[in-house]
Amino acid sequence: MKKILPFFILLFTISIAHAQKKFSVSGTIRSEAKGETIIGASIRINGASAGATSNEYGFYSILLPEGNYELIVSAVGMVEKKINVALNSPVTLNIELETAPTALDEVVVRASSTRRSLKQPQMGMERINTQEIRNIPVLLGERDALKVLQLLPGIKSAGDGNSGFYVRGGAADQNLILLDEATVYNASHLLGFFSTFNSDAIKDVTVYKGGMPAQYGGRLSSVLDIKMNDGNNKDYSVSGGVGLISAKLNVEGPIQKDKSSFLLSGRRTYVDMFLKLSPDSTINNNTLYFYDLNAKMNYTLGKKDRLFLSGYFGRDKLAAGDNFGLSWGNATATLRWNHIFHPRLFSNTSFIFSNYDYLINIRTGANNLDILSDIRDYNLKQEFQWNAGSNHQVRFGLNSVHHTIRPGEVRPGEGSSVNFSKLQDRLSWENALFAGDAWKISDKVQLGYGIRLTAFSILGKGDFYAIDQQGNVTDTFSYKKGDFVKTYFNPEPRVSISYSTGESSSVKASYVRNVQNLHLLSNSVSSNPTDKWVASTNIIKPEISDQVALGYYRNFGNGDYELSTEVYYKDLQNQIDYRDGADIFTNEDAIESQLLFGKGRAYGIENLLKKTRGRFTGWISYTLSKTERKIDGINNNNWYNARQDRTHDIALVGMYKLNNKWNLSANWVYYTGDAITFPTGKYQLDGQTIYYYSERNGYRMPDYHRLDLGAVYTLKKTEKTLSELAFSIYNAYGRENAYTITFRDSETDPNKTEAVQTALFKFIPSISWNFKF
Repeated sequence: MKKILPFFILLFTISIAHAQKKFSVSGTIRSEAKGETIIGASIRINGASAGATSNEYGFYSILLPEGNYELIVSAVGMVEKKINVALNSPVTLNIELETAPTALDEVVVRASSTRRSLKQPQMGMERINTQEIRNIPVLLGERDALKVLQLLPGIKSAGDGNSGFYVRGGAADQNLILLDEATVYNASHLLGFFSTFNSDAIKDVTVYKGGMPAQYGGRLSSVLDIKMNDGNNKDYSVSGGVGLISAKLNVEGPIQKDKSSFLLSGRRTYVDMFLKLSPDSTINNNTLYFYDLNAKMNYTLGKKDRLFLSGYFGRDKLAAGDNFGLSWGNATATLRWNHIFHPRLFSNTSFIFSNYDYLINIRTGANNLDILSDIRDYNLKQEFQWNAGSNHQVRFGLNSVHHTIRPGEVRPGEGSSVNFSKLQDRLSWENALFAGDAWKISDKVQLGYGIRLTAFSILGKGDFYAIDQQGNVTDTFSYKKGDFVKTYFNPEPRVSISYSTGESSSVKASYVRNVQNLHLLSNSVSSNPTDKWVASTNIIKPEISDQVALGYYRNFGNGDYELSTEVYYKDLQNQIDYRDGADIFTNEDAIESQLLFGKGRAYGIENLLKKTRGRFTGWISYTLSKTERKIDGINNNNWYNARQDRTHDIALVGMYKLNNKWNLSANWVYYTGDAITFPTGKYQLDGQTIYYYSERNGYRMPDYHRLDLGAVYTLKKTEKTLSELAFSIYNAYGRENAYTITFRDSETDPNKTEAVQTALFKFIPSISWNFKF
């Protein structure tokens, strides 16, 4: 930090010297209809190369020489606006944009790379909007942002019954998922069939696959940054939908018109109500549902200050009669204060709370007990955005998070034969300083560079261990509450550069280092609510990823088509896997005794061809990739396939506006089956068949492919009202994709072994009604 600070002081001095005859134009860009701030709006200067983009709070700032200018302001789904400005002193210019009317002959469906800039050095960023979430057919008609993201290159679905995803060879836990800056540790509803994000409450969804800006950290593979709607500060509105298994309702409006607003959005499934209609007591006494609630308020305190308060609460409940129950859920809260210190200096201060927990209830005779576990964060983040000059946009700040992990606690009920037991709580304190600059070197070359300095401290109270090569505990070290057990310091540099090869094409390259100190442990084939989060310890070291990427981008066909190709290579350190026969769910504090550590690598090429305008829009994405690990003690110390390794991943997405009433859509996906460990032999022991295994992840599940069809019929649509029916068929040609494969002795010949495949879905039709008034 001692070397970084003088650099920014020098940069500030230079910018002052060069800015003596320059003035700033700054302000906030909002929607005229709702008063919502607009993220990523473009502000260009007619006849000049200068420009800016509004940040996540709609704020922008441009530094220009004295003179008269025409500003051209545009944003996705908005009417372009031109404004004349006479600049002889700093100008505050707040701008409202009209919503663009939908014309039959010019349907613009923009997302992900459509918002990309060919000149900006940012790589590996994808963005979707709510229009794409609305049109693409999904399971049971429940619109899902995460399922749409998985149709983009480099982002792979974790499979049916799983809302997790893999990015550029990373595991599901290596994705940082943020909702209004709060970490969401489990983004799954109904064991992964749906995500926790209600599309009616979402304004913006952005994912970074590589070259993450310095303000993000804590995960190796990606950052998924989701912003909730602020709420309509112009007028009251109600929207929602009713489907086959769920219903949702969204209410928003002004608290004080043009000054403050609120948003309430709720959703609940009612599968449990259908279960109760069954005459079978083994079915009607079961429970299966989820609910979630999004809430947000914001208040304009003055010309320079704005306050936001947002929260999310969601929970799943699953029970088999009175004997067994499982519930899990997330709770988050974010308090943010925006302050404009200067037309060129914007500040955001956030206080953030995040909690994920699960609870297991067992009521069988003398086994009357509850098992609970949770992870809880308290987070302070301070960020500044500084327009340091016409060619420099600087972000810097700090982040401090206190983590508490309760890995497991058993609470006996009345009359239980089980004793109270508790695994040790694990406390840690994660701190980071970050700084980054977007530097426009010339009209052809732009550079983005920055660094994140992290310090992860493991805190007492608790016991920590020494482990030998066989996984045996050889020594125990005890620490008191407040003791610093160990601190890991890591610099995380990042740099990216873009070179414009013409008006409609560019080449970009990037390097980024990421460090991860929280790790998810699961020895099942799919993620479960009861998977364990563990922090780095004296034995579990921070995971480290170094990624390089190179990309080519081109727009053609008068801007209607976009083509992009990115290649990447990741070098991974301190990767975690399990010893043969490991059981991570024993009542054992020394979880490290079940783990092994080594290195990994991931590399691939991602291709995207997209049509963005016209009646027909959509994209084709194809990813060719490889992900491997090498850990002593596994696979004879040779390289082996990681669980998430997939060679091929293809998605075809099409949307067609037939007329003013009908919108049609379809998507087809194909990917190579997951790497998996199958038995290579068996033997009999006391009349029981015992399987033995050799090569780790040396086999493949069958290849996966599926076609989904969708249609939206508009019953009524005005400027303020909407009524529509959404139809979809999930897995239209009834492909029985393998969810699990198990093995058993043949009933006719016990010496032979049979493989039994289980599929979750054939074809699933659905219909839902969506409304707004």
